[in-house]
Amino acid sequence: MNGNVEVVVVGGYGGVTAANSLARRDGVSVTVVNPRPEFVERIRLHQRVTGSDDATEDFGKVMGGDVRLVVDTATRIDAAGRRVSLAGGGTLSYDYLVYAVGSGAADPGVPGAAEFAHWVSTIEGAERLRSALDTTSASAPVTVVGSGPTGLETAAELAEAGRKVTLVCGRVLGPSLQARVRRPVARRLAKLGVTVLEGPGALVTEVTGDTVQLGDGRELPSAVTIWTAGFRVPDLAARSGLRTDAEGRLVTDTTLTSVDDERIVAAGDAGVMPDHSFRMSCQAAVQLGPAAAATILRRIAGKEASPVRMFFAGQCLSLGRKGGVTQFSYPNDKEIACVFTLNKLVSGARKASSRGSHGDGTDGLETSQPEHPTTQPGTPRAA
Repeated sequence: MNGNVEVVVVGGYGGVTAANSLARRDGVSVTVVNPRPEFVERIRLHQRVTGSDDATEDFGKVMGGDVRLVVDTATRIDAAGRRVSLAGGGTLSYDYLVYAVGSGAADPGVPGAAEFAHWVSTIEGAERLRSALDTTSASAPVTVVGSGPTGLETAAELAEAGRKVTLVCGRVLGPSLQARVRRPVARRLAKLGVTVLEGPGALVTEVTGDTVQLGDGRELPSAVTIWTAGFRVPDLAARSGLRTDAEGRLVTDTTLTSVDDERIVAAGDAGVMPDHSFRMSCQAAVQLGPAAAATILRRIAGKEASPVRMFFAGQCLSLGRKGGVTQFSYPNDKEIACVFTLNKLVSGARKASSRGSHGDGTDGLETSQPEHPTTQPGTPRAA
């Protein structure tokens, strides 16, 4: 491809890492579209609720100086015309598009949940939750629904801050954890005073302004209810006529390329390789971003894109500011994870800000065939 190549990146963790990798290549101009002027560390939003971290970083720290930031929201992708429409009324043209719109909280479909429960999947949701807690007595009961990583971390963070927390797990505490890892998690939650409800009857059937109803008939008093179960992805791809799976994720091949258009490459939670799916996480996103960049750079250089390879060292959970566990696994898999993720962004920004001679831009970005996801027995490490 002759002349300057315009790449538009839509999204967060995966998008920033992709942008930094692309910006190192001479002749490539990169524009990132993000709805906020600062980068949101989603994996720290539970800390914003208690005030132990603000969960944001300046884009100047995590993104290279040659990357252009457009503060807006993408509303439609015109694949045929290679344009992105923005909520503010403008459009951006592209030669390649990185689709990295991430994920958010799913509609639980439980009566009253959408009206009365709070979410911590966005910074706005975390702020609303913090305001609700600030106007509620410290001794008032708080219910956290869902015991995935977000639910566990939120429950522990609030309990450590002195809140009276009940964690409604559904059938099992920490469904993504191995049995031997659940034991130290349960001990830590008990030490913090969290009441843990699990089993067939611990499924929420209704949420009201001051109660949570369970499937076995129990009624829990709840001044503040927090819903952390389930993920969804934005419907941008589906709305744009691109092929998606049942969850709305952009369907790609093993090079992360849309099965509909080789100029659109996915990175992060919002894309899926149907036969090689990975757990939605920032760990995946910060690896998929450079892999998406590698696919684009190889195409620019006239080379064939290579399948992506993923590596997961494990799953890290913070259980308050003074404890946590790590489950080692491969390849499906928190302070360590948080710091690793941010450092990767910052490192990429520094490299992207100092362009040099990078050949065709694909050096060091080779990828290989992914292995089918498996999870080996977890080995807990209590902090």
